[in-house]
Amino acid sequence: MLDKSKKIVYIVTMYVKKTKRKYKNKTYQNYMLVEAIHTKKGPRQKVICSLGDLHPRSAKEWLKLAHKVEDALVRQGNLFDNHYEDDPEVQQILNKIQSQSGFEYQHQQQAGQVKKKENINVNIDVDRDHDHDRTSDSDEIISVVADKVYTEKEREAGAVHAGIQFWHKLELDKILQDAALNPRTRRLTCAMVMNRLISPKSEHAMPDWIRNTALDDILGEDFSSLCEDTLYRNLDHLYPKRAMIESALAENERTLFNLDHTIYLYDLTSTYFEGEALANFKARRGYSRDKRPDCAQVVIGLVVNRDGFPLCHEIFEGNRLDRKTLGAMLDTLDARVGLSKGQTIVVDRGMSYDDNLEEIKSRGLNYIVATRQSERDQWLWQFEADEDYEPVIRPVSPNNLSQQKTLVNVKLKYLEDEVHVLCLSEARKHKDRGIREKKEKKLLEDLRKLQKRIKEGKLKKEAKIGEAIGRLKERYPRVARYYKMEYNSEEKKFEVERDEERLSKAEKLDGSYLLKSNRKDLTAEEAWRIYSLLTRAENAFRNMKSPLEERPIFHQLGNRVDTHIFLCILAYHLLVAIEKTLLDKQVHTSWATVRDILSTHQISTVVLPTSDGSELRIRQASKPEPQHMKIYDLLGVDPNIIKPVKTWIKKKKSQNRD
Repeated sequence: MLDKSKKIVYIVTMYVKKTKRKYKNKTYQNYMLVEAIHTKKGPRQKVICSLGDLHPRSAKEWLKLAHKVEDALVRQGNLFDNHYEDDPEVQQILNKIQSQSGFEYQHQQQAGQVKKKENINVNIDVDRDHDHDRTSDSDEIISVVADKVYTEKEREAGAVHAGIQFWHKLELDKILQDAALNPRTRRLTCAMVMNRLISPKSEHAMPDWIRNTALDDILGEDFSSLCEDTLYRNLDHLYPKRAMIESALAENERTLFNLDHTIYLYDLTSTYFEGEALANFKARRGYSRDKRPDCAQVVIGLVVNRDGFPLCHEIFEGNRLDRKTLGAMLDTLDARVGLSKGQTIVVDRGMSYDDNLEEIKSRGLNYIVATRQSERDQWLWQFEADEDYEPVIRPVSPNNLSQQKTLVNVKLKYLEDEVHVLCLSEARKHKDRGIREKKEKKLLEDLRKLQKRIKEGKLKKEAKIGEAIGRLKERYPRVARYYKMEYNSEEKKFEVERDEERLSKAEKLDGSYLLKSNRKDLTAEEAWRIYSLLTRAENAFRNMKSPLEERPIFHQLGNRVDTHIFLCILAYHLLVAIEKTLLDKQVHTSWATVRDILSTHQISTVVLPTSDGSELRIRQASKPEPQHMKIYDLLGVDPNIIKPVKTWIKKKKSQNRD
């Protein structure tokens, strides 16, 4: 063993460098152990020692050898290969380091977790009366120079701490372990999900964000050399395990929160790409919910339960029609959580087609669905009738208490083997009318422009005029059907006529919609309330697109796109679990508010210079403020983020090491 009374310097970022020189027409090669250091002039290479002419090996093997030496110098055992004490080659290199440069190494341990140190450019002696790193439960009296006390390495910790506590509550680490993912991959996945939950960044910007948080303190992982390529590779490791993880997570949440699995809410959204995404066969142009028809996109299908917890998801081609996704989604749902007879599928009008309803019934399932507009229009006389309506108070969103309660009138009608629920909403009436009038105004403006072009002779060919009319009908499908647009080729005149009868009928139907179901055991109110739960799926998409910033997607490879979306869904699992915990205690607070409140709870290092020239460094969390404690108490989270870690250091004058 080496003499511990000598100077101690901790070294990181080592590697082996090969050098060549010629002498008397002969080429000699030598291997050097090199350290990357930072200077005022930028990064430089510092030679630790000469290793001589070692036997050749691959670059990967050289790097592994350098890491073994580096780990030995700080006694930082690698999780998967820590047998450097039995490695004669490593011991030989350590002896060379000692003889050539006087470097020594020492056992390092903090709060029961092994962890690398940062570069220290000064020589330090360990105070013989104290361990170099230790946490003491007893009170110590020291003499501190008050004017020289300072703090350093302040890191945001509160929101990260809450997120990781719910990561453990959902047993995600165990789920990833059962999926045969190694510890490093599990910790990287946790860090990436925390980023999406708290402050979403691209994989390029994510390493800097991770280093600016207390993730390394909490997870016990050194992220100092983390780069974007490591995160990309982590996506590749996670990709084939998505189904297994999603299935196990749904089962854990069902037990933890006593969730109902009799009603499944299915909805779709789209998300677009930056770039052409030519390497992804699913990237297509289609109906864009993001109002970006100029971009390639994918369609995301998501099934949630009545409490808003995701059960499964699927990613479809960007041009896939909603109605063509239902069968595949039911197969995925059955594989993830299992379907049984009597369960109810709730879908929106985009899937309200006979073949889809037959698909649901053929599996022994029930459905509640909003009908398409053409089917609703057949009930005009029933909507106009005032009798038999039952008033229902529409509940406000749990996370938007400023929203006003609205009244919805519903009534039930039986038709063969189905029940129909007619719904009239006063609030929706004003919304429908406002949307139609806005679209109508834009349509009339474009029609006037087209008439002017034809009148001035700028557009003459009848075929081109027909194409222009077709484009207007495609652009304004909601209101174009209320106008007759014809071009008289003989008179060379473009005529527009408003269909007052159809428009009057539409005005009468403003605020109305029709539901139908094969469940005859429901009242009109019960059917309506179950259908209204579909907003939980819509809320999931809003959260993934806004606070979790799932869009736009910058990845170009299909598997990484799918895994990026999967990480957003994992983050949403944590978000909805946190909000569910608060709602169960009658607290209507969103995750965004919780995150902002906890952002001021930090971890930092307090440096206490003593009168004898030593320094006591204490790495600890700040004392939680009352608002922090309130959130932690509601969430059932321990406010003690880490155990304080004390380090005694005595500085000496820097010495040159040639």
